Amino acid sequence: MRPVSRIYGRAAPYLNSNVDTDQIVPGRFMSRDRRDGFGDTLFHDLRLDENGDERADFVLNQSEYRNPTVLVAGQNFGCGSSRECAVWALLDHGIGCVIAISFSDIFQNNALENGFLTVVLPAKAVVELQGSVRDAAPCEIAVDLETQSVTGPAGTTYTFDFDPHAKRNLLKGLTKIDATL
Repeated sequence: MRPVSRIYGRAAPYLNSNVDTDQIVPGRFMSRDRRDGFGDTLFHDLRLDENGDERADFVLNQSEYRNPTVLVAGQNFGCGSSRECAVWALLDHGIGCVIAISFSDIFQNNALENGFLTVVLPAKAVVELQGSVRDAAPCEIAVDLETQSVTGPAGTTYTFDFDPHAKRNLLKGLTKIDATL
């Protein structure tokens, strides 16, 4: 796993709450080999219509939010089943961090084991950040794990809590097994 300390890049607001792992990666892609990548499966049924054409109203298909590095989501992101490929799809699509009000525990654990940063901010801060990302689009934001801060497009900075052991592992690029060894 690669070390994670700072994620900087284009941001996209994903306003939905209770985004489940079947929305992130539909079940029919579960048998795919990890080496084949999962980036094209990300939000497949929401991003594409039945003919495989992009849905213009889906946020990641809009030019100002295309190819984001950071996704600013709602509450309970990654709920549902324990699909590790949901994290792989985000990573393979180029997203290195999701900022949300909350995450499912299983998704958060899978994220940490795969070098993917999940940041929890209070609801007011997430709504503020989503609004400033929409207003300044296209825009970039910075997430710094070392200082545990998020800097939005307007220069507003938010701080977040992070488990010290998980922080150390991400900064050093260690899985739980690596850390144990």
